[in-house]
Parts: sequence; C-alpha cells; structure tokens
Amino acid sequence: MAQDSMMQQGDPSQMSFEDALRALESIVRRLESGDVPLDESISLYAQGEELRKRCMERLQAAEARIAKLTVDASGAVTGAQPFGTD
Repeated sequence: MAQDSMMQQGDPSQMSFEDALRALESIVRRLESGDVPLDESISLYAQGEELRKRCMERLQAAEARIAKLTVDASGAVTGAQPFGTD
C-alpha cells in the first residue's frame, strides 16, 4: 500500500517544491496519527526523507538565485551580488 502511495505521488526528483511539501505534510500527518503499521511507517519515513531532501534542494537553488541589489546614494540600482555575500 505504501508503495502505491509513492507511485501516485510520483518521483520526488520530478516534483515541484509545493507538491513535494504537500506530500511530505501528508506523510507526517499519517505517521503522527499512530494508525500506521510498523512496516508501512518505515516506508513512509523513507519517502518523507526523500521529499525533505527534494524540498531542501529546491530551497537552496532558489536561495542561490536571489541577488542582493546594490544601489547608489540616489537609490539607483548599480548591480547585484550573490545572496549571502557582503
């Protein structure tokens, strides 16, 4: 049954951030319910870990694309720097 849910969700590496996050939230709710047999819990945990990795990768990629704009005294944009550098 857990394998079926993963097949319905799709390959985490092909999912959008939003889809992966929704799938991860669904898995967490199921695990927190306490109504999942041990073997399925283990499978769900593994699926959740893959989804968590996907979400982190997408967030890191987005962060890398964000640029800090530099402006001159008049407020005109003069350039951009990679996120996180000063």
